[in-house]
Amino acid sequence: MSSITSNNHFEPRLTALALSAIGVVFGDIGTSPLYTIKAVFDTHLPIDKMHVLGVLSLVFWALTLVVTAKYAIFIMRADNKGEGGIMALMVLALQSSKDKPVRRRFILTIGLLGAALFYGDVVITPAISVLSAVEGLQIIAPTFADYVLPVTIAVLSGLFILQAKGTGKVGKIFSPIMCLWFVTLGVLGIINIIQAPYVLAAINPFYAVYLLRELGWQAYIIMGAVVLAITGAEALYADMGHFGLKPIRYAWFGFVFPALLLNYFGQGALLLQTPDAVENPFYLLAPDWALYPLLILATLATIIASQAVISGAFSVTRQAIQLEYFPRLRILHTSGEEIGQVYIPTINWLLMVFVFIVVLSFQSSTALASAYGIAVTTTMIIDTLLAFIVIQGLWQWNKATSFIFLVTFISIDSVFLFSNSLKIPSGGWLPLVIGIVLFLMMTTWIKGRQLLAEHLDEKRILFEDLEEEIENRQPAVVKGSALYLTKTLHGVPQVFLHNFKHNHVLHEQIIVLTIVTKDEPYVDKAHRVKIRTFGKNYNFYRIKIYFGFQQYPDVMQALRLCLVHGVKLDFNQTSFFIGSERIAFRRRSPMPKWRRPLFRFLFHNSASAVDFFKIPAERVIELGIRLEL
Repeated sequence: MSSITSNNHFEPRLTALALSAIGVVFGDIGTSPLYTIKAVFDTHLPIDKMHVLGVLSLVFWALTLVVTAKYAIFIMRADNKGEGGIMALMVLALQSSKDKPVRRRFILTIGLLGAALFYGDVVITPAISVLSAVEGLQIIAPTFADYVLPVTIAVLSGLFILQAKGTGKVGKIFSPIMCLWFVTLGVLGIINIIQAPYVLAAINPFYAVYLLRELGWQAYIIMGAVVLAITGAEALYADMGHFGLKPIRYAWFGFVFPALLLNYFGQGALLLQTPDAVENPFYLLAPDWALYPLLILATLATIIASQAVISGAFSVTRQAIQLEYFPRLRILHTSGEEIGQVYIPTINWLLMVFVFIVVLSFQSSTALASAYGIAVTTTMIIDTLLAFIVIQGLWQWNKATSFIFLVTFISIDSVFLFSNSLKIPSGGWLPLVIGIVLFLMMTTWIKGRQLLAEHLDEKRILFEDLEEEIENRQPAVVKGSALYLTKTLHGVPQVFLHNFKHNHVLHEQIIVLTIVTKDEPYVDKAHRVKIRTFGKNYNFYRIKIYFGFQQYPDVMQALRLCLVHGVKLDFNQTSFFIGSERIAFRRRSPMPKWRRPLFRFLFHNSASAVDFFKIPAERVIELGIRLEL
């Protein structure tokens, strides 16, 4: 009886999460019907039965093999304590290769490259999605063609300006709108399929194989457009931490996947009946009276899709900062309840500028399609490689099964990657340039941080040696506590030595604090704080505070946990000492010359630890320290 009761409670909860996932997870892939079929036939492919069925078959099997099989069935099983996404997958792969430094470097390199390329996708997705929706104005009335770009810029401006308000309140209406969107996709598809039901034969892979064989090398051009149907597939995995595995799978298999297929097949049926509809096969699915409502609904759907991608950029940036793969940036939490709702002003405004440049440069969704896909397909290959490492290292599948997984999906991903590489001269270079620049920034930051840690480690002094020096100097002791924030995990920090050397005083209680981000999404309060005591005649504490890479590092709240462990800490009598380091490089520094100015720029423009960790500014003392690497 109890199991029946629990199931009755469980089903409504699962349904609610599945509906919520529809509003957030599937926006990108859900708006692909706006431009995919149009982009395929803009390659001058003839519109006849065999070619239309061939294209539909390619779309069907791309969605089935890549989105359904690879992501929904296999990769989504690789969760890091419930969290997904390329950062979580990279961390899992690193965990499976702890004693293999060469493999760890490879994993870190491709993982960071995938994360960097994600930003190239983030720039293009809002541009192509909103632009393709607003282009419906040209179908309603050709005289509106001149308004497409201004309206697109206006819609995108509002989207980026509203980011600072957070998505919590607006997010409540995302699910109903996207549910209506997918229902509309399905209904429009069914209406047109009824006119030419034989398009359903495209499920047979024969038509896909026939088209590829007929076209020969030209098939790669077609595949470069077909890939537009699966952009957004990685969102199923990336958003798993917000909704869970089952709700996303239920939403995909039970609602989103069928709606997409019906719409694609409906567009194919329309083209077979009316070849001239290739001008915009999505909007021409609808009767004339429905064009205005469809335009409004499509615009709302693309705004939601863009919102989800932009929020994803904030989330990935926060994870990279927490894992120390990127400099600290100012992060604002837009919800007191949902930790995942963050806003990063620097990322938001940079994205807005780049998106505007893209829209004004390409001016149409068809032109933008030539730039779309290269970053997505490269990231998909990286996901496959990382998943293979996890499968072998953590799950310990037998070699035959794991290699079948690798060969199958690498082959599919490689076809898409090669086909999209043909787009590089016509715009595909854009997301690659964005990704490479960010990759160089992240690797430079990691290299510089490593050199900085080695430099500090060389100069470290143990607490035992420090106590002897204190006994010899007999400094004055003042009331209160001094808390020294440091990156080093061992020994006495440079900022303390700097203060002691110049001021010759000690506080009654000295706390050396290090904030550690673990390679797991969350650390519970029971394991948040680790405390060690040093000194016979002086009160020295070494405190380490642990956070997961998905958590907000609330230092003051964590310090309150120390009171439970016996540390007497009065915040009104505590001074926070923070080192304000200035970086210089020796002539023979291990840092390559071309990276030095980049690291210096990133380091000196990194957000202050005071702001990032929300330390009371009135209790902070910053000491300048020059470090030569």
